[in-house]
Amino acid sequence: MAKNDFHKTSHINQCKLIELGKNHHPNGNLTVVENGSFVPFDVRRVFYIYDVPGGEDRGGHSHKALYQLIVAVSGAFEVFVDDGVNQQNYVLNRPYQGLLVPPGIWSKEHNFSSGSVCLVLASDPYDEADYVRDYDEFKQLTSSKIL
Repeated sequence: MAKNDFHKTSHINQCKLIELGKNHHPNGNLTVVENGSFVPFDVRRVFYIYDVPGGEDRGGHSHKALYQLIVAVSGAFEVFVDDGVNQQNYVLNRPYQGLLVPPGIWSKEHNFSSGSVCLVLASDPYDEADYVRDYDEFKQLTSSKIL
Protein backbone atom coordinates (compact mmCIF):
# COMPACT_ATOMS: atom_id res chain seq x y z
CA MET A 1 0.00 0.00 0.00
CA ALA A 2 1.37 3.42 -0.90
CA LYS A 3 2.01 5.72 2.05
CA ASN A 4 -0.65 8.16 0.90
CA ASP A 5 -3.34 5.49 0.33
CA PHE A 6 -3.88 4.46 3.97
CA HIS A 7 -7.15 6.37 4.22
CA LYS A 8 -8.72 4.40 1.37
CA THR A 9 -8.49 0.95 2.91
CA SER A 10 -8.11 1.26 6.70
CA HIS A 11 -11.11 0.27 8.76
CA ILE A 12 -11.50 -0.13 12.49
CA ASN A 13 -12.38 -3.81 12.00
CA GLN A 14 -8.73 -4.39 11.05
CA CYS A 15 -7.75 -3.64 14.65
CA LYS A 16 -7.82 -6.91 16.54
CA LEU A 17 -6.58 -8.58 19.67
CA ILE A 18 -3.90 -11.20 19.02
CA GLU A 19 -3.02 -13.97 21.45
CA LEU A 20 0.76 -14.26 21.64
CA GLY A 21 0.79 -17.59 23.38
CA LYS A 22 1.33 -18.26 27.04
CA ASN A 23 3.70 -20.95 28.22
CA HIS A 24 2.64 -21.68 31.78
CA HIS A 25 5.26 -22.88 34.24
CA PRO A 26 4.96 -23.18 38.02
CA ASN A 27 8.03 -20.94 38.39
CA GLY A 28 6.73 -18.20 36.06
CA ASN A 29 5.03 -17.81 32.69
CA LEU A 30 6.78 -17.13 29.40
CA THR A 31 5.56 -15.44 26.21
CA VAL A 32 7.73 -15.49 23.09
CA VAL A 33 7.40 -13.15 20.11
CA GLU A 34 9.15 -14.18 16.90
CA ASN A 35 8.86 -12.95 13.32
CA GLY A 36 6.55 -15.26 11.41
CA SER A 37 4.84 -16.44 14.58
CA PHE A 38 1.75 -14.73 16.08
CA VAL A 39 2.70 -11.25 14.76
CA PRO A 40 1.32 -10.63 11.24
CA PHE A 41 4.34 -8.54 10.17
CA ASP A 42 8.12 -8.65 10.53
CA VAL A 43 9.15 -6.73 13.63
CA ARG A 44 11.73 -4.08 12.71
CA ARG A 45 11.48 -1.84 15.77
CA VAL A 46 10.61 -2.35 19.44
CA PHE A 47 10.05 0.29 22.10
CA TYR A 48 8.31 0.53 25.43
CA ILE A 49 6.61 3.25 27.45
CA TYR A 50 6.69 3.33 31.24
CA ASP A 51 6.39 5.71 34.23
CA VAL A 52 3.42 7.46 32.60
CA PRO A 53 2.11 10.05 35.10
CA GLY A 54 -1.50 9.63 36.19
CA GLY A 55 -3.98 11.17 33.78
CA GLU A 56 -1.51 11.43 30.89
CA ASP A 57 -2.08 10.02 27.40
CA ARG A 58 0.43 8.59 24.94
CA GLY A 59 0.21 8.19 21.20
CA GLY A 60 -2.43 10.40 19.67
CA HIS A 61 -1.40 9.89 16.04
CA SER A 62 -1.78 7.70 12.98
CA HIS A 63 0.73 6.08 10.65
CA LYS A 64 0.73 6.06 6.87
CA ALA A 65 2.41 2.65 6.43
CA LEU A 66 3.49 1.33 9.86
CA TYR A 67 1.77 -1.58 11.62
CA GLN A 68 1.94 -1.81 15.41
CA LEU A 69 1.25 -4.50 17.96
CA ILE A 70 0.65 -2.91 21.37
CA VAL A 71 1.08 -5.06 24.50
CA ALA A 72 0.54 -4.31 28.19
CA VAL A 73 3.51 -6.29 29.50
CA SER A 74 2.81 -5.01 33.01
CA GLY A 75 -0.28 -3.38 34.50
CA ALA A 76 -3.10 -2.14 32.33
CA PHE A 77 -4.11 0.69 30.03
CA GLU A 78 -6.65 1.41 27.32
CA VAL A 79 -6.14 1.99 23.60
CA PHE A 80 -8.59 4.23 21.75
CA VAL A 81 -8.69 3.59 17.99
CA ASP A 82 -10.44 5.64 15.31
CA ASP A 83 -10.66 5.09 11.54
CA GLY A 84 -12.12 8.54 10.87
CA VAL A 85 -15.71 7.27 11.07
CA ASN A 86 -15.83 4.59 13.78
CA GLN A 87 -14.17 4.49 17.20
CA GLN A 88 -13.48 1.74 19.69
CA ASN A 89 -11.69 1.40 23.02
CA TYR A 90 -9.69 -1.69 24.03
CA VAL A 91 -8.51 -2.59 27.51
CA LEU A 92 -5.09 -4.23 27.51
CA ASN A 93 -4.18 -6.01 30.74
CA ARG A 94 -2.69 -9.37 29.73
CA PRO A 95 1.01 -9.67 28.80
CA TYR A 96 0.25 -12.48 26.33
CA GLN A 97 -2.24 -10.43 24.31
CA GLY A 98 -1.60 -7.53 21.93
CA LEU A 99 -3.67 -5.12 19.90
CA LEU A 100 -2.88 -4.97 16.19
CA VAL A 101 -3.15 -1.39 14.87
CA PRO A 102 -2.77 -1.13 11.07
CA PRO A 103 -1.77 2.02 9.20
CA GLY A 104 -4.43 4.69 8.76
CA ILE A 105 -5.89 4.20 12.25
CA TRP A 106 -5.64 6.98 14.84
CA SER A 107 -4.62 5.51 18.21
CA LYS A 108 -4.11 6.83 21.71
CA GLU A 109 -3.10 5.00 24.88
CA HIS A 110 -4.73 6.26 28.10
CA ASN A 111 -5.84 5.33 31.63
CA PHE A 112 -2.49 3.79 32.57
CA SER A 113 -2.46 1.89 35.85
CA SER A 114 0.41 2.52 38.25
CA GLY A 115 3.54 0.66 37.17
CA SER A 116 2.21 -0.26 33.74
CA VAL A 117 4.54 -0.90 30.82
CA CYS A 118 3.39 -0.56 27.19
CA LEU A 119 5.45 -2.56 24.69
CA VAL A 120 5.11 -1.67 21.01
CA LEU A 121 6.30 -3.94 18.20
CA ALA A 122 6.50 -2.02 14.91
CA SER A 123 6.81 -3.08 11.28
CA ASP A 124 9.35 -0.39 10.35
CA PRO A 125 12.11 1.74 11.87
CA TYR A 126 11.20 5.23 13.06
CA ASP A 127 10.30 7.62 10.23
CA GLU A 128 8.80 10.99 11.16
CA ALA A 129 7.34 11.32 7.64
CA ASP A 130 5.14 8.26 8.36
CA TYR A 131 3.26 10.05 11.17
CA VAL A 132 0.02 12.01 11.01
CA ARG A 133 0.08 13.89 14.32
CA ASP A 134 -2.73 16.39 13.77
CA TYR A 135 -6.23 14.97 14.27
CA ASP A 136 -7.85 17.52 11.94
CA GLU A 137 -5.42 16.48 9.19
CA PHE A 138 -6.22 12.83 9.92
CA LYS A 139 -9.96 13.55 9.62
CA GLN A 140 -9.37 15.36 6.34
CA LEU A 141 -7.35 12.43 4.97
CA THR A 142 -10.05 9.96 5.96
CA SER A 143 -13.02 12.03 4.77
CA SER A 144 -12.92 10.25 1.42
CA LYS A 145 -12.79 6.82 3.05
CA ILE A 146 -14.47 4.08 1.06
CA LEU A 147 -16.65 2.06 3.43
